[in-house]
Amino acid sequence: MTIHDRTLIRRLAAEVAEIAALPIHEQKRAMWRRLNNKHPDRPMVMIDQVCWNEMNVDEELTLRCKDAECRHYEGHLRQILYQWRHFRVDMVVDPFIRVSKAVSHSGLGVGTIDAEIAITDPTNSVVGHRFTNQFETDADLDKIRNPVVAYDAQETARRLEAAHALFDGVLDVVEVGYDPSYLTVWDPISFWMGVEGALFALIDRPEFMAEMVRRVVNGYLSMLDQMEALGVLCGPQPTVHCTGAYTDDLPAPGFDPAHPRTRDLWMFSMAQMFSTVSPAMLQEFEIDPCMPLFQRFGLVYYGCCEPLDLKLDAVRKIPNLRKISMSPWVDEERGAAGIGRDYVYSRKPNPALLAWPSFSEQAIREHLQASVDACARHGCPLELILKDVSTVKYEPRRLWRWAEIAMDVVGH
Repeated sequence: MTIHDRTLIRRLAAEVAEIAALPIHEQKRAMWRRLNNKHPDRPMVMIDQVCWNEMNVDEELTLRCKDAECRHYEGHLRQILYQWRHFRVDMVVDPFIRVSKAVSHSGLGVGTIDAEIAITDPTNSVVGHRFTNQFETDADLDKIRNPVVAYDAQETARRLEAAHALFDGVLDVVEVGYDPSYLTVWDPISFWMGVEGALFALIDRPEFMAEMVRRVVNGYLSMLDQMEALGVLCGPQPTVHCTGAYTDDLPAPGFDPAHPRTRDLWMFSMAQMFSTVSPAMLQEFEIDPCMPLFQRFGLVYYGCCEPLDLKLDAVRKIPNLRKISMSPWVDEERGAAGIGRDYVYSRKPNPALLAWPSFSEQAIREHLQASVDACARHGCPLELILKDVSTVKYEPRRLWRWAEIAMDVVGH
């Protein structure tokens, strides 16, 4: 790395350290804990998965480092500073930099995903896909293999050495293990078969699909076993699926920081392509076969974009369940009545309101207020999680204003 790069990184890190030292962050951690313990002070608000390609105002996000590793850290620091300035909501800024252990796995064996890609904005990472079905015969099931996990201690040491050279004296350097929390069966299956192919197969070849699910679940279980044995899992997470994960319930009793276990962690799962299937089919092909995964984690966050308001009886059977996603396509009153005080109502406000030709503050306020009111009527612990923001029509101030309105609605 050059002197220029190191000096620039340390200047940005010093700005982050100054923000991280503010008392508000410990207050916010405590508020997330109370929400996740189901006794919130107020609804919490988070913004994630932002169209960063549209956010660069006054060169705040322009990278100036030359070294690739420095550019990685620079981008991370600039995004923290940008979010703090413009749409902080209930974010928490930590006084350290995380350095990931060099952990890898071989995947589930299928290899290359065969898909056509449609691009509407070449600067945006959000693209459309049309997947080719690679599972036409029973023999194709043999493509699914258990992942093989590898840990590179030498590369981990190199990463830590580079981070210490950049951040020592400004931000602490913390080594973190692999976060295994994202474990969904149907996302990879949709990549292998396409959503249409998988849904037809559920009707026409249910035994075939049940065996596919069984093999995927066993692959994940094998991967987790290997990671636990190697001692390469992460410790308690600060976030899970775009939300604050602070809780008094994790880690589990007997926690050893040198060898974290899955029971010390959150997991999140979903079956987004099951938006239109029946509750019975969700139970048969998702909830029941995934039980071995749900059971081994300390807490579970379930759901994403699929509407779950009509399937809560099945979702409630998940052990260690703490948060349930309520997507933009649910009946909010029905969802709140079904969740009650038992779980966190993780509301996903509609990001399309940021992409309309004209920006309506009134529509956003009414949209958010409806969630707050429904949860108040039924006593639901509530979080508002704006995510999947693929465009703001290149008007970043729409997002900034959304943040202001949201904090006003929750009574900040």
